[in-house]
Amino acid sequence: MPDFLIAGGAALASGMMLVVGATIAWFVRVPPSVTAGIMAFGAGVLLSTLAYELVQEANDGGGVTATITGCLAGALLYVIADSILARYGAQHRKRSAGLQKSEGEKQGSGTAIAIGALLDGIPESLVLGLSVVATGGVSGSLLIAFGLSNVPEGLSASAGMKQSGRSARYVFGVWGGIAIASGLAAVLGTVVLASASAATIAFVTTVAAGAILAMLSNTMIPEAFARDRAATGFIVTVGFLTAFALHEWGQ
Repeated sequence: MPDFLIAGGAALASGMMLVVGATIAWFVRVPPSVTAGIMAFGAGVLLSTLAYELVQEANDGGGVTATITGCLAGALLYVIADSILARYGAQHRKRSAGLQKSEGEKQGSGTAIAIGALLDGIPESLVLGLSVVATGGVSGSLLIAFGLSNVPEGLSASAGMKQSGRSARYVFGVWGGIAIASGLAAVLGTVVLASASAATIAFVTTVAAGAILAMLSNTMIPEAFARDRAATGFIVTVGFLTAFALHEWGQ
């Protein structure tokens, strides 16, 4: 099977876990403390994945300059884009506690939230595509880690969307669209960067890594801490160690 199809399928599968989280939130009343715990776990998984699967391997393959430059660029780009979207009502897009703006409260917020969710998801897809370019196959631990983190993202954000009056068509349209866009982004990344140098792959990988780290800091960890301050640090650590174990077992 061609590399771009492998990458696209992996990213689509990971993105569909957002739909799984949304389905749980839409049909099951999940207690806020449970939502916070799941979000904290997902944040820990992503933190570990950044450290062991992305930044370290990018540094090994492309050098420290490309790695640091890429991380800073990705974080800066994310923060700028996130700040712009916040002005249009998307600052609470991952919050489950009814803080999201409805269309009546902030016209255009539905579009902003959808774009923000896409902004959060695309970097992971690029990473999956680049892992295929670098190794000729999908990293199982990377795919599992992204899938595990996408469930709480979809769950928490969808709970907030439902409370703000968004329709099922909107909620599932957003997450389904992001899953498809994720697959296409992975395909594009694989095709465009198929013959790129190690330094270029390291730079693009860490741009995505920097964006993911900024997303964690701006959205997932604040949501978890706001809902369950006592246990957040411990649960993040459990998520971190879970992804670390997956990384080690995949060696």
